[in-house]
Amino acid sequence: MNQEHTLTRDCPATVIPAGDRVTLKAGTRVLVTQSLGGNVTVRGDHGLFRIAREDADALGGYTAKPEAAGPQAAEFSEQAVWDALKTCFDPEIPVNIVDLGLVYDLAVEKTPGGRHVVEVKMTLTAPGCGMGPVIAEDARQKIAALPSVESAKVHIVWDPQWTPQMISETGRKTLGLE
Repeated sequence: MNQEHTLTRDCPATVIPAGDRVTLKAGTRVLVTQSLGGNVTVRGDHGLFRIAREDADALGGYTAKPEAAGPQAAEFSEQAVWDALKTCFDPEIPVNIVDLGLVYDLAVEKTPGGRHVVEVKMTLTAPGCGMGPVIAEDARQKIAALPSVESAKVHIVWDPQWTPQMISETGRKTLGLE
């Protein structure tokens, strides 16, 4: 990746790993380091930032990959929820939250009206990571966009504590750990 771009307009961003919201000014030069899941991680003179997919147009000359938004399910299924979760990434790690072992529980309940309520319990790689709410909201939005989902909630939990042994075989290969 590592493509340099200049912001064409002021752009909201999130400081990584603190999670603070900032505005990157038009004319700022940044290096795109990751664009998995549709959001863009950039490095600038003042650190690392996450730019939400809806603001990626501020990156002059940047073109999002068509698959960046993730797969679109034709109908609801638990597998569709897992597939949606696999399009969510920690902005510092090029492995999705499922293969990182961050998703601990997925519960689906059918409502009397035939729609679905989905609740997910997930954790983070580090308890002090300020990006937790950002990652959880990304997951919630992607689940909520699935057909017949009435509501989606993503809870951050700390028990059990995450360890690198929770990374899937696929994730370990991506990270070069196997």
